[in-house]
Amino acid sequence: MELRSDRMKKGPNRAPHRSLLKADGLTDEEISRPLIAVVNSANEIIPGHLQLGAIADAVKAGIRIAGGTPLEFSTIGVCDGIAMGHAGMRYSLASREIIADSVEIVVQSHAFDAMVMIPNCDKIIPGMLMAAARLDIPTVVISGGPMLAGKWKGRDVDLDTVFSTVGAVRAGTVTEEEMCELENAACPTCGSCAGLFTANSMNCLTEAIGMGLPGNGTIPAVYSERLRLAKHAGMRVMELLKKGITARDIMTPAAIRNAMTLDMAFGGSSNTVLHLTAIAHEAGADITLDDWAEVSARTPNLVRVSPASDFHMEDLYFAGGIQAILAELAKRDLIDEHALTVSGEKVHHNLKGLPGADGRIIRSIDEPYYAEGGLRVLKGNLAPRGAVVKQSAVPAEMRLHTGPARVFDSEESAVDAILGGTIVKGDIIVIRYEGPKGGPGMREMLAPTSAVKGMGLAGSVALITDGRFSGATSGASIGHVSPEAAEGGPIALVEEGDTIEIDIDAGTLTVDVTDERLAMRRRDWVAPAPRITEGYLARYARFVSGADEGAVLS
Repeated sequence: MELRSDRMKKGPNRAPHRSLLKADGLTDEEISRPLIAVVNSANEIIPGHLQLGAIADAVKAGIRIAGGTPLEFSTIGVCDGIAMGHAGMRYSLASREIIADSVEIVVQSHAFDAMVMIPNCDKIIPGMLMAAARLDIPTVVISGGPMLAGKWKGRDVDLDTVFSTVGAVRAGTVTEEEMCELENAACPTCGSCAGLFTANSMNCLTEAIGMGLPGNGTIPAVYSERLRLAKHAGMRVMELLKKGITARDIMTPAAIRNAMTLDMAFGGSSNTVLHLTAIAHEAGADITLDDWAEVSARTPNLVRVSPASDFHMEDLYFAGGIQAILAELAKRDLIDEHALTVSGEKVHHNLKGLPGADGRIIRSIDEPYYAEGGLRVLKGNLAPRGAVVKQSAVPAEMRLHTGPARVFDSEESAVDAILGGTIVKGDIIVIRYEGPKGGPGMREMLAPTSAVKGMGLAGSVALITDGRFSGATSGASIGHVSPEAAEGGPIALVEEGDTIEIDIDAGTLTVDVTDERLAMRRRDWVAPAPRITEGYLARYARFVSGADEGAVLS
């Protein structure tokens, strides 16, 4: 078998290269074998990454078992929870592009034959998948796994509980002593935060898109089963190499459609719309918000995990995990079972014999929570190119909501107003200039949504933004409004007190202002000066596309 790495290590002209590899401690025998990149995002600040060293060791053991030589390198990573609510969040989405670029640079520079990628949180997972599609070599993804839920006052809790309780402390319904008890209990283990937030949503979608082995999304981080899965990931990448199966052979349009369908069935983070759109772009299988709307319309919502319920990732794991959801969806031919996966088998083989829904964590396809998917695309004169809402986490009384606009040009000013008690029942909070360009970086708005929840307004106040929302967000929280305010989108023209109507069932988002009046406001509108004028974010703002296109760099 001819190897990519041969161009770097084989023949008399490559003696200097082999000499450098020997300086790494490699023997001639190791150099002669396939060289497999182990792409590890481990660091000491992200809780989901503390155990990734052990995952990497297990992956390398699997590669060696199967006859390869593993070589590990690292990528950067941002913890969205720690970056939340301050300037650090501007860097989170923007880090996705650096991760993809850095993987491309190292793999291409050293002519690796294949790779195993080890992410676990937020933008790291899509960044690595984007790189996999771009490089198109044999690849397997093995995540670090989800955190177990914590226990507080006799109930299961997670990071979202802590964020929501901040507002409750301000409202006087929870004491600071109780808050301290909660923060000590909410995140009890390593792993990606215990709900179906962005990290766990993306790890589950990696399984559905075929790039992760069954169990990748739901086996808890602290279970030894995950180490065994990591060893199998190392062995599997060697099989893919022998068979010549590359990332794009797996990340086909059908596989991406499967991932979109799973997303709708389990009501994952709305961030997945950004990320799958960007991954599809790299794989040459572009999708639009209209495609998302179509998939949502045909896919029933079968699963509700925190923040949409009190269930957590370990509950989904014990109910059969992602493969059980896919098996249930396959009963109505909603999954393309001929798509290839990194297991070396097609989807139908992986689903063979699985019972599907347990009836409690995963509902039967005949008795769904809702007839449509967990995410919904809204359009109207406020969002001509679209906006996204996690409809599975919206209370019934907020699916149709009309109210006055309370307009803020930053996240911080909105949070101050919410915690200051100036937001009242019925209001619609508009947070703008927080999009990919305007932010820049399209910050997550978990702080304002949690403040609304903590102040007891979740069933009566909506939020609309050209930024995005954390996967931990619940309520009538509408993000990704496109075009964004910094591009002169209609959200930039909304004024305090304008009447806005949200109709999730109809899929509309409108401001009750005539076209003529909006045109007059547009003539008077002046684009604000950029918030960031130097460094990476300034470059990012110049080249990033809109949220409806996945916020990719052109």
